[in-house]
Amino acid sequence: MRGRGKLLQLKGSVGTRTSGYQLAEKVEYAFLIIFTVETFLKIIAYGLLFHPNAYVRNGWNLLDFVIVIVGLFSVILEQLTKETDGGSHSGGKPGGFDVKALRAFRVLRPLRLVSGVPSLQVVLNSIIKAMVPLLHIALLVLFVIIIYAIIGLELFIGKMHKSCFLIDSDILVEDDPAPCAFSGNGRQCVMNGTECKGGWVGPNGGITNFDNFAFAMLTVFQCITMEGWTDVLYWVNDAIGCEWPWIYFVSLIILGSFFVLNLVLGVLSGEFSKEREKAKARGDFQKLREKQQLEEDLKGYLDWITQAEDIDPENDEEADEEGKRNSTYSFLSTSVGTV
Repeated sequence: MRGRGKLLQLKGSVGTRTSGYQLAEKVEYAFLIIFTVETFLKIIAYGLLFHPNAYVRNGWNLLDFVIVIVGLFSVILEQLTKETDGGSHSGGKPGGFDVKALRAFRVLRPLRLVSGVPSLQVVLNSIIKAMVPLLHIALLVLFVIIIYAIIGLELFIGKMHKSCFLIDSDILVEDDPAPCAFSGNGRQCVMNGTECKGGWVGPNGGITNFDNFAFAMLTVFQCITMEGWTDVLYWVNDAIGCEWPWIYFVSLIILGSFFVLNLVLGVLSGEFSKEREKAKARGDFQKLREKQQLEEDLKGYLDWITQAEDIDPENDEEADEEGKRNSTYSFLSTSVGTV
């Protein structure tokens, strides 16, 4: 009975999931129809390609067009798959092609919002335009990491693997071990029956150290991101003393984090300002162009009215002359008839 209850519960959950999937499919088809109608209306209004302001000559419109075409293509392939396989499954592979791979392009549909929101276009254009300057900053960051990794490799190699053990054993004294020093101003093992010796893997499971160039770069990168850099500083102080290691870490934070990484924000801010000015200039130019077009249309209309006023008196004179000729002809006809 208990197994039957679980089976019924499983069937109910599968049915609920299937109904939810069918509802999502219907909603997807509805949005696809709306997007398709919108695309075709814009193509009719703007033209497809050859007009200077054609639909696909705008990058965001081209993105919308590709999304709609891929959606229609995936739906058509899916329907053909259902007809070929007799409706046995909905996401088959007609001719070896997986329809689900095309359906993955649905994640691009939220990008359609960008084409309707100018402020989002400014932000995305700023990020795209900032790619080259950001690459230069990334190279600068890499240069700083390499320099400090080499310095750390020279100063702290092999210093992070000593800790407090029980005498004549390999048992660590502390639950959260930390480096220690054999002598000098580093941390000493003051508990009775303990000694400082090597053989410990090191902090963070042996990841945080300066034993080779790769781990040194990883540790420097962690410090530049300011994620736990004080812990690394304390571990180095425990290993060799606190007299001068702070100079290395403080200079690393000032140069690598406060200065170099903040250049990223400066570049993004500058590109955003440029794109915002360009967008404003484009808007002002469009308004000026519309105003000039309106003035040209108004001037053409006034010229047409003036020409029409110049033509009307001639028509009036012709009408008067025609009336005089008609009256003369009528008079002569009457006289002839009387005679």
